Amino acid sequence: MKLNELIGTKYPLIQGGMANIATGEFAAAVSNAGALGLIASGSMDTQRLREQIKICRGLTDKPFGVNLMMMNPQVDDLAQLMIDEKVPVVTTGAGNPGKYVPAWKEAGIKVLPVTATVALARRLARSGADALIIEGTEAGGHVGELTTMALVPQVLEAVDIPVIAAGGIACGRQVLAAFALGAIGVQVGTCLLVAEECPIHENYKQSVLKASDTDTTVTGRIAGVPVRSIKNKMTREYLKREKEGATRDELEEFTLGSLRRAVYDGDTQAGSFMAGQVAGLCNEIKPVKEIIEGLFADCKKAYDDLSNI
Repeated sequence: MKLNELIGTKYPLIQGGMANIATGEFAAAVSNAGALGLIASGSMDTQRLREQIKICRGLTDKPFGVNLMMMNPQVDDLAQLMIDEKVPVVTTGAGNPGKYVPAWKEAGIKVLPVTATVALARRLARSGADALIIEGTEAGGHVGELTTMALVPQVLEAVDIPVIAAGGIACGRQVLAAFALGAIGVQVGTCLLVAEECPIHENYKQSVLKASDTDTTVTGRIAGVPVRSIKNKMTREYLKREKEGATRDELEEFTLGSLRRAVYDGDTQAGSFMAGQVAGLCNEIKPVKEIIEGLFADCKKAYDDLSNI
């Protein structure tokens, strides 16, 4: 089974649940392009999320999903909203959604939790998840320690449900590599930041376009809250404070609102420009449909090239 057969899309691809970026409008654009668009609920309350779901449904008749963060203080209400609104697919992060899975499944929702460890993958598989999104440390935003290349095969050895590869995927060769590892599909985020429809500040897009292979860094590893983003004044100061022994609370206070400053204000000094290590491959602004079609056209070409060896 390929991911597109599981979730009813043209392509076996999910758009990452990027907080403050993955709006109902952007999710609809991705879904209309043949992949699964996600609305990132992030810190939304039920009213705000309901509005975004309505916007998405008004712009597409294709499958879409919602990314739900387990750390959200309103997670119980949001979990029920998935059922009330008949959301087709739910992805989750920052915790174990196990207690919600039976009700979601009963409502016909496909459940695809994100995990960065084998141990959590085992628990999520036992909870009844339909598939797992296995995210390597190459990804942008909140990350784990293991690479996609190392993690996906180990999870496949540990669980008996399908897996979706995420982290470090922005070209067709990487999509093909994900299939070679045993994944049924991919989740991508960084390469969609440079989509015409992506609702981020122009400065954010330009930061991704200009990024090279070494232009991202991970802050928060010492504090236990690792986040990958493009290097700037904020990341340098964070790392300096972290090494000097700043507490987790002090560091969180320092970065409070930094993602919003990047997404909405384009603040290149104090903003958190979350992006993955593949930012160096993202060097042109294109319609989201063209980006997604290009990934799979290049994947097929890469496969054909290998077949001729």
